[in-house]
Amino acid sequence: MSSLLKVDNAIKTKVRLFFFFQAEDLVANFFPKKLLELDNFLKVSYMFIHSPFIILCCFSGPNLKHHRTEGDTLRDKLDVTGTKVFVMPGGMMKSNTNLVDLIEKVKPEIRTLIEKCNTVKMWVQLLIPRIEDGNNFGVSIQEETVAELRTVEGEAASYLDQISRYYITRAKLVSKIAKYPHVEDYRRTVTEIDEKEYISLKIIVSELRNQYVTLHDMILKNIEKIKRPRSSNADALY
Repeated sequence: MSSLLKVDNAIKTKVRLFFFFQAEDLVANFFPKKLLELDNFLKVSYMFIHSPFIILCCFSGPNLKHHRTEGDTLRDKLDVTGTKVFVMPGGMMKSNTNLVDLIEKVKPEIRTLIEKCNTVKMWVQLLIPRIEDGNNFGVSIQEETVAELRTVEGEAASYLDQISRYYITRAKLVSKIAKYPHVEDYRRTVTEIDEKEYISLKIIVSELRNQYVTLHDMILKNIEKIKRPRSSNADALY
């Protein structure tokens, strides 16, 4: 029976081999290597220092930016009445640099896990044989593996959302501090937010490590059924 869809077998083989070689190397070598790296990362004691909140001065004046000249002094500005303006050292309220440095180390690890899971997922999906009646136990194992890889991808993506939410939440609180510098609770809340984010980052790294361990273990335990879900199709898959 002639095929209804003409397929270039050479291209098909290249696509399969591209994912097969990459994915097998990831599972056999990259996953165990990465889990050890992340485990060592967790053992390093990163310094956590709270960011100080310093209001340099506050003065008032209507549309103050238009009244500034090079020869103006702070005393001159204080004599002007109008909307309160708070001046920060360096012109802006700084982020917690220690946390930012830690975040910049964790984010590439999250992206790496997502990319590698996607490659392994494509490998398993390409190994799934055509739909037939019966003898589907191996296929169900493949589908479970794909589902687990998809779950890990989703959880890793949520970690990036969590980091973005931290910056937004902290920015809102810092804005409150600039507006109400006399309210101590706002300052304490930012400190609590920073501590919470530090702990969350350590948990994220721990979860990344655990996901590499889980995927490596799951795939190796079921590698025969993943690669050859049906014995009759073993020759057709490679």
